[in-house]
Amino acid sequence: MNPASVRLFLEVADTGSLSKVALRRQTVQSHISRQIADFEASCGGRLFHRTGRGVTLTELGERAARRLRAWLHDTEQLESEMRADAGQLLGEVRLGILPSAAHPLMTRLFEQLQREHPGIRLSIAEAQGAELDLMLDTGAVDLAILFRAQQPNGRDETALCVAHTYLVAAPGDALTQAPVLPFEQLRDLRLVLPRRPGQWRQTLDEAARACGFRLDAAVEADSLTAQKELAAAVPGLYAVLGPYAVAEAVAAGRLQASQLVEPDLCRHVVLAMPSQGKLSAATRAVATQIQALTERWGHQLTEPAPG
Repeated sequence: MNPASVRLFLEVADTGSLSKVALRRQTVQSHISRQIADFEASCGGRLFHRTGRGVTLTELGERAARRLRAWLHDTEQLESEMRADAGQLLGEVRLGILPSAAHPLMTRLFEQLQREHPGIRLSIAEAQGAELDLMLDTGAVDLAILFRAQQPNGRDETALCVAHTYLVAAPGDALTQAPVLPFEQLRDLRLVLPRRPGQWRQTLDEAARACGFRLDAAVEADSLTAQKELAAAVPGLYAVLGPYAVAEAVAAGRLQASQLVEPDLCRHVVLAMPSQGKLSAATRAVATQIQALTERWGHQLTEPAPG
């Protein structure tokens, strides 16, 4: 069994799309399709149903995915441990992250790994809430940086920092000049909000209901970039975002932000690990570096300003 073929099979199973995998791997769909067909032949039967909307696993495919995911994990772990015994850390670590962790945390993490463990390759997938949880549960990533509503208390999650919530607008906006604002001030404001369904949108809607009003979603967008650009470009339009999503734009004077209180919608940024299975030596090294960076920055996702 070829680990590269198994990885491709599991990637197609997780995405449900040959075209998405081809795009990710910067190749043509026909090349991916041929590789999958060859892999199916080696397994003795069809692993996927082909539909107009993508692919789904057959019953044989479901059984194969469960067994091969465990096999691949054990194989990669054995390789990693043998290399660690030889005094070097090698291998790929798949890391799922929130968009707001992309920079500078990932930049500094990569730089540090290049200095201390150049044999470790990072594979970074950016996603939101429930999608990151699913990726972790299915083994699509080895570690994930995500939000939790409560302080983590299990062995599988480590607290990195706390993210408060901010009302964000264009520079010069009168309302967001105050350092803090009661959540009640969102009443009757035109907002750009994440689309339903979603955990963060649900949290915002519930907070508004508790204050006796409904949020006015003038625009709905899941993209943090779209939310920030709309708030920066349209006077009287506001976004509700965390500090790490807007820190750079606020520092550059492109946005203005005021912390929301009463209630303080506080989220915990955690480093989550699979609930089952041992971490490879390379994965443990990446987890250690992430925790060390955020601790050195005062339990923040962004490094403090010089001086």
